[in-house]
Amino acid sequence: MTGLFKPMNPPLTDWAGKVVWIVGASTGIGRAVAEQLAQRGARVMVSARQAGVLQQFVAAHPGAAAYPLDVTDLSALQEATQAIVAHASRLDVVLFAAGIYKPLRAQQFDLARMRQHLDVNVVGAYNLVDATLPTLRQQGFGHISFISSVAGFRGLPNSLAYGPTKAALTHFAEVLHYDLARDGLGISAIHPGFVQTPLTAQNDFTMPALITPDEAATEILKGWSLGEFDIHFPKRFSWWLKLIRIMPHRWAQALIKKLTRL
Repeated sequence: MTGLFKPMNPPLTDWAGKVVWIVGASTGIGRAVAEQLAQRGARVMVSARQAGVLQQFVAAHPGAAAYPLDVTDLSALQEATQAIVAHASRLDVVLFAAGIYKPLRAQQFDLARMRQHLDVNVVGAYNLVDATLPTLRQQGFGHISFISSVAGFRGLPNSLAYGPTKAALTHFAEVLHYDLARDGLGISAIHPGFVQTPLTAQNDFTMPALITPDEAATEILKGWSLGEFDIHFPKRFSWWLKLIRIMPHRWAQALIKKLTRL
């Protein structure tokens, strides 16, 4: 397979014995991916701030290990990377699933909230790459995946703090892929629509094409198996956001206002 139809990443299909580190594994999509990978025989390393929740996962999945941390703490990520490699001897996949979301519009502009989103959703990803990239490059194999969002495709109401961080995360992944594919590393950006998580539970509107975390995890594993860079779902919703993304701004904003009634 060559040219435009060649997978952008080495496909990930056989999970038996693979070492996967999921950062942001306490709830939602990260937890669901951890569950599915453990069922497929992967050695799943889990991180989040909630140590108790992580230990529950480890107790239920032999071979798993927990490394509680905050993604804004670079030294903690570096120490966890060293501990994982010492424990497991390799690192096959790193998934950045950490993130925060608080609805925000310009009329209630809150600089502290803006910075909090930036620190967790973007700088947290930078920290993880800083901690893991030397190991992956030395190995000559591995995959880094980031959970972004369809909210990063276009400016959307209520996402003043959240949307720009997801756009930045997608851009970050795109440039990493340019640079690291030649080194044999895989990079992917995951763009979910609405998923039933504690974050989306804050929304006070009907969320179109809402799916469960387990459905989201299935889509992610499917995307990895196909070597995709842009893993977006559910398609019945994400394709519409991609179409709006390429519309002229005047058309896109008019359509978004009509659809959201905001």
